[in-house]
Amino acid sequence: MKIVTVAGARPQFIKAAAVSRALRTPEAGHTEILVHTGQHYDPEMSDRFFEELGIPRPDYELHVGSGGHGWQTGQMLAGIEEVLQAERPDWTLVYGDTNSTLAGALAAAKLGIRVAHVEAGLRSFNRSMPEEHNRVLTDHCSDLLFCPTAGAAEQLAREGLTAGVHVVGDVMFDAALQFAGLARERSNALRGLGLAPKGYALATLHRPYNVDDGERLRQVLRALGRLEMQVVFPVHPRTRARLAEMGHPQSSIPNLRCVDPVGYLDMLVLEQNAALILTDSGGVQKEAYFFATPCITLRPETEWVETVAAGWNRLAWGDADVVLDAARQAWPVGAPPPVFGDGRASEKIVAHLQES
Repeated sequence: MKIVTVAGARPQFIKAAAVSRALRTPEAGHTEILVHTGQHYDPEMSDRFFEELGIPRPDYELHVGSGGHGWQTGQMLAGIEEVLQAERPDWTLVYGDTNSTLAGALAAAKLGIRVAHVEAGLRSFNRSMPEEHNRVLTDHCSDLLFCPTAGAAEQLAREGLTAGVHVVGDVMFDAALQFAGLARERSNALRGLGLAPKGYALATLHRPYNVDDGERLRQVLRALGRLEMQVVFPVHPRTRARLAEMGHPQSSIPNLRCVDPVGYLDMLVLEQNAALILTDSGGVQKEAYFFATPCITLRPETEWVETVAAGWNRLAWGDADVVLDAARQAWPVGAPPPVFGDGRASEKIVAHLQES
């Protein structure tokens, strides 16, 4: 079996790493061709990143780069089409909800090559988010839909999609299990930042509706400044640019520790040891849940509704008081319910690809 995997950003490569490991075992005997669209430039995507995590280097790098959604998706469509015509795979495998996801699915579908979508069935029901359109369109042109949760499969059924739907669990959970131990061994994040386990909060912020609105960004910073603990804030380049435009002196918030973006292993360690996480990232929400770290999502909605239903994640969309109210409520104790599978999603995906 020959698979072309399309990815465009670091989180997608981390998810793909788990599936690649299952695809490329000697017993499986499959061939995987890895395509990097270059949708996101990430300086941490170096040779060391691929070697450290055991991720195969991309076979094709399209170097599309940033740009408007239409231009970017069009460039990727053309580049992926050339790869698919040259390779003629049995399956094209796409992940998540980026423009790379949609471009890979459309290019394959138009060539009559079967499409498999990992993380199918997720919905935020916010059509102002480009990711929501990417999710819906990719699901509706895919032949196999790999759902991370039962709720995602139920959503597909409501949309009339029942054929080729499989609840396999979350490949991000697979990756967290695979790399958490390695992170504890190799990361120097806690010592380097002088942090005590459970003695700090961790914040990430990058979505346009949080960082492009000056008043919204000020309210989030105000909330972080009123937390009664140190807040470690790896500042996304987009967020850093907005702060500079606002002339916001980060030193004016004494408990806020602004640092450069951190690598994947360091981030896993920071997430595992934080007393609280505040984020607008879908992936960080889930990793918080995996590690039983309380999480506040700085969004009006989330596609990861199971984390909210279990009480480990709270939506806080409003002024600083709304965020602080969410932080001060009691949190669950014990282990979160295992709604994201058993850590074997990758093996199940490969088995379904073989059987279909």
